[in-house]
Amino acid sequence: MYGSNGVSDDAERTAFRRAEKKYKVYYDDSKSSKKKKQLKQVDLSEVVDFKAILRSFNQSGEVPPGTFALQCDFDRPVFCIENRPGFYFIPDALTVEEQGRWIRESLISFPQPYNRTNHNAIYGPIRDLFMAAKERKILVEEEDSSGGLDSLSNSSITNMDAERWKFYEENTVSSRGSTCKSISASVLLRKLRWSTLGLQFDWSKRNYNVSLPHNKIPDALCDLAKEMAAPAMSKGKVFQPEAAIVNYFGLGDMLGGHLDDMEADWTKPIVSMSLGCKAIFLLGGKSRDDPPLAMFVRSGDVVLMAGEARECFHGVPRIFTDQENAEIAPLELMFSHEDDVCFLEYIRSSRININIRQVF
Repeated sequence: MYGSNGVSDDAERTAFRRAEKKYKVYYDDSKSSKKKKQLKQVDLSEVVDFKAILRSFNQSGEVPPGTFALQCDFDRPVFCIENRPGFYFIPDALTVEEQGRWIRESLISFPQPYNRTNHNAIYGPIRDLFMAAKERKILVEEEDSSGGLDSLSNSSITNMDAERWKFYEENTVSSRGSTCKSISASVLLRKLRWSTLGLQFDWSKRNYNVSLPHNKIPDALCDLAKEMAAPAMSKGKVFQPEAAIVNYFGLGDMLGGHLDDMEADWTKPIVSMSLGCKAIFLLGGKSRDDPPLAMFVRSGDVVLMAGEARECFHGVPRIFTDQENAEIAPLELMFSHEDDVCFLEYIRSSRININIRQVF
């Protein structure tokens, strides 16, 4: 990939890229197709564990070198890193009930039009994707938009240019033997990578397009974001949530090193809420050549990035979906009712991250 001129791949990569490579998911090369692919072991000894730091702090008031507990009026411990000013980590910030609520909203409500998702470019805005996946429906491209397979189609597309894509019952599609393009709703759900709330971010132009129609960020999420943002706000200032990006991760997915730099005032934090499977978060410096710090983020953790931390490259190279490392037992118990089996199946192998921003 990087050539073979005698210089090692690692020598050609930046420090951030080397860390991504270190922690990303790899499989053992196996000649036997009968065996299930085994994940390669990864050295996690250098990963900062704020859950363990919180436990130690609650027991003795001590924290490891390089970190400190913020002195503030917040109702739970907030930890900072000495050489990363503007970065705040709030372990176990959300209750299990709050986690469950926002997992449900992230799957049912947040991908709804007018919110945009990564599927818009191909399929147009899709309505009720999670329910369609639960009901095993198929999204079909109609050859003639003036007529469908039959009258049982679900009017799931709200954009006139995309009316040719409609959800149908699985048996309806198979019985008709349609040659139209189609994809199952469950596959689309697994390929959901992001949705945008509030003011819509234009990925092609890398800015916020205030002219695009959008759904308001739910008041309850705004209130929660304001509460969580408090440790990073100047005295007397209140965080104003105006936009959010929801990221969806499955096994093997990663979010490459990047900056969140399109908001007008970097003194205001990005409020990042983790839901679902445990992941590794990389916090670098102002250059990709600065070695990043790796840390675990678990369901219920909240990260704030404000001021100088907004200039730091960061990313997510790995999520853990195995039972030993995912650490989602409380969520599994919450979603144990038979009506919640679809949420349980999804979150057992997924992570959701809600990033809330003040744009102006």
